[in-house]
Amino acid sequence: MARPVSIIQQEIRALSSADKAQLLRTLLEELDGPTDADADAAWAAEIQRRSGEIDHGLVQCIPAEEVFRKIDTLVKK
Repeated sequence: MARPVSIIQQEIRALSSADKAQLLRTLLEELDGPTDADADAAWAAEIQRRSGEIDHGLVQCIPAEEVFRKIDTLVKK
């Protein structure tokens, strides 16, 4: 019979930060399921495309602080 979740939670709280991080990675991998090779390849291609646009001056980068400031302004409206 499985142990109650409350007991497992207590045991997790007693773990070191490194062990908690490893447990979290393992749980997330299980929840996400197997990696999608097509998705990984698509992301790699997208990264290459965007990087090339930046390298060739085809796009203008916006500092993160400015983006977050604009988001805050929009959210507050």
